[in-house]
Formats: sequence, structure tokens, C-alpha cells
Amino acid sequence: QVQLVESGGGLVQPGGSLRLSCAASGRIFSIYSMAWYRQAPGKQRELVAVITRGGSTNYTDYVRGRFTISRNNAKSTVYLQMNSLKPEDTAVYYCNVEPPLTFWGQGTQVTVSS
Repeated sequence: QVQLVESGGGLVQPGGSLRLSCAASGRIFSIYSMAWYRQAPGKQRELVAVITRGGSTNYTDYVRGRFTISRNNAKSTVYLQMNSLKPEDTAVYYCNVEPPLTFWGQGTQVTVSS
């Protein structure tokens, strides 16, 4: 059974930081690259960052240099460290494999506002 459980979101002021976590089914985690996606109100879900099984990473231009994706293979967990947050980073953040499964977790809300 597929499990994707995101956590760590919240309300933060512009310039602040948050660290998101995602616990994934072990089978998924051991096979696929993992990724973080986000969906802002009224917008389509978009890819934010990807990490391969070997630890190689890639980011979209609007988060590169501010966000860091990492993974703990022993815990089947992927993380997203978000620094220098901006109001436009406000969204529900999801983890999934890359390319994504049709199944999605509940996501975690990130709100950047003063």
C-alpha cells in the first residue's frame, strides 16, 4: 500500500525558514527518485525539487539557492529545507515520486505572510 505523509508546514514571516518532512512507503522510496511539489490557490500543481536514489538533486529556478531537498534512506523520509521564504512560496506542499503517481498524500500547508 502506498503511503505518503507530509508534515512540517505552518505560518512563517517573509525571510523565515521551514523544514518539511515526508514519510514514504519503503518500497516506493527504494525504487524511485523522490520529489516535492506544490500547489498554490488557483494554480496547477508544480514540481519544486527532485532527488534521485543516489542523492543527485535538481530544483526549479524560483527556489534554487533557497530550498534544499535531502533524503534519509534508512528512514524512507525525504526533506525540504526552505529558507528565505517569500509570500509567493505560499502553497500546499506534497511529496511524491518523480514522475508522480496518481496517488497523492494530504500535503502540508505553507503560508508566508507578515
